[in-house]
Amino acid sequence: MKLGVFLLTENYHKNPHIAILNDVELAVYAESLGFDEVWFAEHHFNSFSVIPNPSLMMTYVAAKTSKIRIGSAAFLAPFYHPLRLAEEISTLDNLSTGRVNAGFAKGGFALDLKNFQASSEELRVRLFNNVKEIDETLYKKEEFYPKPIQSKIPFYIATFSSKESIEFAAKNNYGLMFSQGATIEECEEAVAYYKQLSGLEPEVVLMRVFYTSHNSVEAYENAVVATDHFIKSMRSLNAFKEQPSFNQANYTALLDQRYQFFDAKKFMSCAVVGNVHECKAQILEIKRRIKNLHLVLKPASVDARRIRTTLKLFHKEIQPYIK
Repeated sequence: MKLGVFLLTENYHKNPHIAILNDVELAVYAESLGFDEVWFAEHHFNSFSVIPNPSLMMTYVAAKTSKIRIGSAAFLAPFYHPLRLAEEISTLDNLSTGRVNAGFAKGGFALDLKNFQASSEELRVRLFNNVKEIDETLYKKEEFYPKPIQSKIPFYIATFSSKESIEFAAKNNYGLMFSQGATIEECEEAVAYYKQLSGLEPEVVLMRVFYTSHNSVEAYENAVVATDHFIKSMRSLNAFKEQPSFNQANYTALLDQRYQFFDAKKFMSCAVVGNVHECKAQILEIKRRIKNLHLVLKPASVDARRIRTTLKLFHKEIQPYIK
């Protein structure tokens, strides 16, 4: 099992500069605690999760670290030119000396669709086409430079129980990436379907809301407050003014989908939260049920100091007993 930290550059104090630098410091701190991976989100037109360009964050963190792998969770591939993103990924792989993990998602926030002039119906097709072109550009296109350091950069496809995404990942031997709200049962079903299609066990990146302390009540209080804030902020991105050509039926369906995705109760029911003994048991159960696991913890607190405290406690009292 690989252990990672998921960072979304959350702007709790209405100062994006501090939020960005806090996450850089947390990534460096995660390496010092022995975490295997750090993953960065991608969100646009968002005053809370201020991370529109994960590759820049990844590059800066690569310069400040030497061992920890650096991943995107995930590049919103439909909104990129595939050749340009391939160049960014390969350059980053060189700068990091071969430490890149590349996760890809289709996106779907209403403001993204409006500002990038895309429709929700085309996102999945564009995701598949662009990821495939990125892969082929990195390893088959002769007039492409610089070539990646890694013989094969690990690719992961974000899925929310989408059969099409699982089929695409299985066909191309890409890993699967699951959100903080994906249940273990949903993950197991997706993995079983992948294995049925390819005969292989996929690499699985699984995000989880996380907070531990010696006091269960304190842990839950921190996690609930932070998660509630996060969910409300993400849901608010789904609204924008209707245009003359606006398709209300499609938009309503999109809103429903996003509300299902950002469900605070589901995030917390799947969370790794509690005292150290409870969190240890929760992680061991996930590890037992999911093979080739990359467990990526999303520290849940509005206070950066408490995030460092809970990660340090995890390192001292949980990490030695779960790997």
